[in-house]
Amino acid sequence: MLKLLRILVCAPGILFTFIGLRWAIDPAGAAKGLEVPLLEGLARSSQIADTGAFFLGMGLMILTGLLTARKVWFHTPALLLAITALYRVLAWLLHDAAFAPQLIGIEVVIATILFVAAQKLATKP
Repeated sequence: MLKLLRILVCAPGILFTFIGLRWAIDPAGAAKGLEVPLLEGLARSSQIADTGAFFLGMGLMILTGLLTARKVWFHTPALLLAITALYRVLAWLLHDAAFAPQLIGIEVVIATILFVAAQKLATKP
């Protein structure tokens, strides 16, 4: 069971790391992969930096959690994903954004897996 949990944790860790690196080397492809337009000017700089850092940071935190068995490395990306899901709901409720149940679901499921991993895989605070 713990082996399956490690795989379920490792997969988004690798995926998020890849997505984050892609924002550095192929931002047009990364934007297309997330189904968002690549912005222009200063907005492009912010889009590449913020989105790339978000995904690369989460991926590296997850992988660090697997290597160090420290809870904080699982809790932090789980919290980021949970807040992302919350903001998607707020964007829909308050700002006329399209409702994205599939994305919210993925974020909630991965956040939950990470919170479980913090309890089951981590041996250090």
